[in-house]
Amino acid sequence: MTLWTDLTAEQQALVNETRQRVAQLHQHLPANNLVVWTAGNVSERVPGLDLMVIKPSGVQYEQLSAQTMVVTDLYGNKVDCGEEHDLQPSSDTFAHAYVYRHMPQVGGVVHTHSTYATAFAAAHQPIPVVLTMIADEFGGEIPVGPVAIIGDDSIGEGIVETLKTSNSPAVLMANHGPFTVGKDGLAAVKAAVMVEEVARTVAIANQIGQAQLLPPDIVEKLYARYQHVYGQQA
Repeated sequence: MTLWTDLTAEQQALVNETRQRVAQLHQHLPANNLVVWTAGNVSERVPGLDLMVIKPSGVQYEQLSAQTMVVTDLYGNKVDCGEEHDLQPSSDTFAHAYVYRHMPQVGGVVHTHSTYATAFAAAHQPIPVVLTMIADEFGGEIPVGPVAIIGDDSIGEGIVETLKTSNSPAVLMANHGPFTVGKDGLAAVKAAVMVEEVARTVAIANQIGQAQLLPPDIVEKLYARYQHVYGQQA
């Protein structure tokens, strides 16, 4: 297990920068109505180290700070940073850690119980690719993962197995809620915001009439353009 004293001063600085960033990222969840009370969490991989930073369990969002963020290794073991705050990590820590171990391209993970996306998860229904925004952001339907219990690797396994055959950075874990991944914490937070937005729109569309699928060739073109042309690409 990694000890704080095993890290160089430069590595400790990287950890502390990540803690500051993750604390700030958490504010996007209540701001976008993705969580209630203390539910939900953001984590980010510490660049170049087999460590991650995640929200503490059961702490209200207004009480979060860089100092309250919890550092663990990629098996969910807490790293003692020798500070006055001695908080336990999120109950979803093992799921996040499993994703980092098995998806090296992932640098950030987010979990919410946002209303519309969680409603699709409760119904075991993927979000179909009926909007250009879904094609752009998710490259196809947003899939449903298996029922899994909190406390071990089960949720992480379900996330990894579901996403390995999908373009989507989001999975709707059945009877639970959405998990999103990204190259860093900000990208994962963006995916969490977008999955709730499209879930809400699709749910409303289906109240008006049957939402219509985009043709696969159009989905492919939209996804390729958005991923490689849209925005301030290098």
